Amino acid sequence: MGSSYKLDKDAFARRLKRLYDMWKEPDEKCEGGFKNMDSFAVLVGNTEDVVYCKSSALQIWLFGYELADCVMLFAENEVHFLASKKKIEFLSQIAAVKNEEGMPTFKFHPRDKSDEDKANFKTLINIMKGSKQGKTVGMFVKDKDMFNDSFIKGFKNSMKSEDFAILDVSTTLSYIMGPKDESELNTTRKACQVSCDLYNKYLKDQIMDIIDSEKKVRHSKLSESTEAAMSDKKYISGYDVNYLDMCYPPIIQSGGNYALKFSAESDKNTLHFGAIICSLGAKYRHYCSNITRTLLVNPSDEMKDLYEIVIDLQEEVLKHLVHGAKLSEVYEAGVKFIKEKKPQMLDKFTKNFGFAMGLEFRDSALIIGPKSTGYAKKNMIFNVNMGIQDISNPKGADKTDKTHAIFVGDTVVVNESGPATVYTNIKKKIKHIGIFIKEDDEDEEEESDKEDKTAEVQKELLGRGKRTTVLDNKLRLESSSEEKRKQHQKELAAALNENARQRLAEQGSGQQVEKVRKSTVSYKNASQMPQENEVKELKIYVDRKYETVLLPIFGLSVPFHISTIKNISQSVEGDYTYLRINFFHPGATVGRNEGGVYSQPDATFVKEMSYRSTNVKEQGEISAPSSNLSTAFRLIKEVQKKFKNREAEEREKEDLVKQDTLVISTNKGNPKLKDLYIRPNIVSKRITGVLEAHTNGFRYTSVRGDKVDILYNNIKHALFQPCDNEMIILLHFHLKHAIMFGKKKHIDVQFYTEVGEITTDLGKHQHMHDRDDLAGEQAERELRHKLKSAFKSFCDKVDALTKQEVDFDTPYRDLGFPGAPFRSTVLLQPTSGCLVNLTEWPPFVITLEDVELVHFERVQFHLKNFDMVFVFKDYRRRVVMVNAIPMNMLDHVKEWLNSCDIRYTEGIQSLNWTKIMKTIVDDSENFFESGGWSFLDPESGTEGEDESAEDEEDEVYKPSGEESVEESDSDSDYSEYSEDSDSGEEGTLNF
Repeated sequence: MGSSYKLDKDAFARRLKRLYDMWKEPDEKCEGGFKNMDSFAVLVGNTEDVVYCKSSALQIWLFGYELADCVMLFAENEVHFLASKKKIEFLSQIAAVKNEEGMPTFKFHPRDKSDEDKANFKTLINIMKGSKQGKTVGMFVKDKDMFNDSFIKGFKNSMKSEDFAILDVSTTLSYIMGPKDESELNTTRKACQVSCDLYNKYLKDQIMDIIDSEKKVRHSKLSESTEAAMSDKKYISGYDVNYLDMCYPPIIQSGGNYALKFSAESDKNTLHFGAIICSLGAKYRHYCSNITRTLLVNPSDEMKDLYEIVIDLQEEVLKHLVHGAKLSEVYEAGVKFIKEKKPQMLDKFTKNFGFAMGLEFRDSALIIGPKSTGYAKKNMIFNVNMGIQDISNPKGADKTDKTHAIFVGDTVVVNESGPATVYTNIKKKIKHIGIFIKEDDEDEEEESDKEDKTAEVQKELLGRGKRTTVLDNKLRLESSSEEKRKQHQKELAAALNENARQRLAEQGSGQQVEKVRKSTVSYKNASQMPQENEVKELKIYVDRKYETVLLPIFGLSVPFHISTIKNISQSVEGDYTYLRINFFHPGATVGRNEGGVYSQPDATFVKEMSYRSTNVKEQGEISAPSSNLSTAFRLIKEVQKKFKNREAEEREKEDLVKQDTLVISTNKGNPKLKDLYIRPNIVSKRITGVLEAHTNGFRYTSVRGDKVDILYNNIKHALFQPCDNEMIILLHFHLKHAIMFGKKKHIDVQFYTEVGEITTDLGKHQHMHDRDDLAGEQAERELRHKLKSAFKSFCDKVDALTKQEVDFDTPYRDLGFPGAPFRSTVLLQPTSGCLVNLTEWPPFVITLEDVELVHFERVQFHLKNFDMVFVFKDYRRRVVMVNAIPMNMLDHVKEWLNSCDIRYTEGIQSLNWTKIMKTIVDDSENFFESGGWSFLDPESGTEGEDESAEDEEDEVYKPSGEESVEESDSDSDYSEYSEDSDSGEEGTLNF
């Protein structure tokens, strides 16, 4: 372990100070004799065969890593480390920790194998003697015999020769490490989500399929396949697999053999269709989680009642599991509840109701049991589980069906007040876990006599009737994935309208304030008007200072501000030059960002004015009179251009959200990537620069000194796309609020470098086996590998530096599909929270949590392509359309949307979404009362009714960020930005 591993110094300092504070000023409830020790030794040897122990947990808690063959000695004012040189190199990072009051100093002792570390052991023994009284040493007694390698044995023997009293400090360290900080809670939530996904998306479906098909599958086989599913992106996505692991092999139990404990193993018996207990726990970045569920197949009324009691018991325990509660009293509250509800079954309930967990799966010092002396503290994580075993079933057909059990467990966090919060919140009421099997021959009894006889003949020929699994209305599962998908979509549809109605009610009317064009005053009084000769001679004069044109009208010079002039034109006809000036006025057609709403629309406006002057130069004149018109034409154009540029900059800045100031880190080890290009470009020419991570954000510095700052708290999505099958490797940041650089605001910023030749010179190749070509290909492969490693290392370092505040997501190319969000067809790739295309510019980024529903248009089998429309939860935001998706990808896209819990519909025609969204926004209450989004269902028969004619001119409806497209050039579609819209969502709506 070397310098490539980074240590979170802030977390280390914070946690070490917590340990020393408890030592110096212990909590009387929790200190467990901690104040009586004179020093504290932590011994960790070879950890290959050790799964959980307090010593390793303390190392991970402090450093983020497990350090094998390492002795840590905590003295009164010093912490000593005895380890190999590489580990010392890693630990030396803590030397930079500020030596605040109450913090010890650090001493490092490299191992010396020449004398088997005898001198080092003697040094540490002397330090133990010199710390406080030098008599009592705190240790983890249970861990003492776990490590039997020569290094740890040597240190133990050195201690035996001295007269030290050993104090077990396991309980105290449980209280110190028990309350989790925000980064630990965030990691635990991720671990819980993995457990939920593994159970919900894989294990439960596998069991349903086994029951439905009457397969014979062993418990052990199902356990192994569940563990293997953790590495399958189909079920677990959005997590770094290098940090994922199982807390224990998944436990599957059924058929009368039940052990309601987490040390049980899945046996080799086949799955029995009775009471099926499933326990699994995922571990992410060493932090544990757990979920336990019982699936009941055709449960009796008694089993249903007992199951409801277990669920209610868990709720009762969670009510009492609050900050400061004594764990034995929490247990007693549960026992009291059982005595009230089912006293005769008390002996069959589990003997405890859970335990604390974190870096260790089970903390034996904090158990919710009758003899526990521990206390719950805010932000402690508990695995709350309870169950009933040996439930007799007299109606059981065979031995395996005579005995049942119920076991339910969840990962929860303790709150200051109020019930503990459940992190593994998968539905567990009887209607969600009950599996009700219905025999086909039962239905046949209700048929006519003739059909009944036919059914009996078939039964004799074919044996018992085929069974179909039905999950009590909500979990009805058919054999085909299409039926499962439809069932899930029905559930989403049922909740869609109600959620949307409630959301709109909470938002209120949301009336947008009309922007009134500001009244521009050129001169406040006549004294400010210029006194130039051209004005006195009643010529056209352009005042650059006040951006005003003075025009002679009826013998007077009348000022017109440049903003009132729409355009000008000059023409020569014979001996005369004509200058025509067109003004903005109410009712005129204007381009985007021009004209606007007038403060006095009923006033009299000048529409246009024309001036004529002769081109004939009289004797004695320096120039022809028409030169004044030519000069005025040129100057008006210049002033107009300057004014428009300034107005454009002000418009860009007006919606900007003020960002925090970037705090520069002076640490030389900051994560850094060099030779990166930025998109969009800072200047017209593409230039490289350096991207560096600082305390609260990134800074990109170009080779010419331009700086672009991106703060961590402004990043909505951080995306890393490797160079697999691509010509560039990139980091992409989709921001919450736009930032300004290059005189424009941008919501998407990308840093990339090229990994191969974008263009190929066809004339340079002489032979297919040319050595230069072979060497070039090898060099490109090595470059790809090098860049991929560098970018991945940068992402990992940033992840550690920001305590997972910035978590880079990677697109799943395997789940991608082609589509045209803009002019060309690109590969759209899902991530855990988005749908993106990052290779082409402009980028396309859709945030899935903002999507209300997706509608497929032109779904007809004789067509090669279909279109996909994203409707957002913010109905004022215009919809986004992806065109030209191949028809053979329809099921693939549906499957992906279904897995993301996004409602989709389909239709055979294109809809007028501008009119539809305007109708909803204008009268949302009536829209939902008349069925809401159900009009998109093909079965509803109402599709297209809201769209009588697409070419019909409607009232002007401007969704958030929409702009007039009458005066847009080919590039301007991508230069404008709407803060409310995701990148890539402009210019994609077809009217």
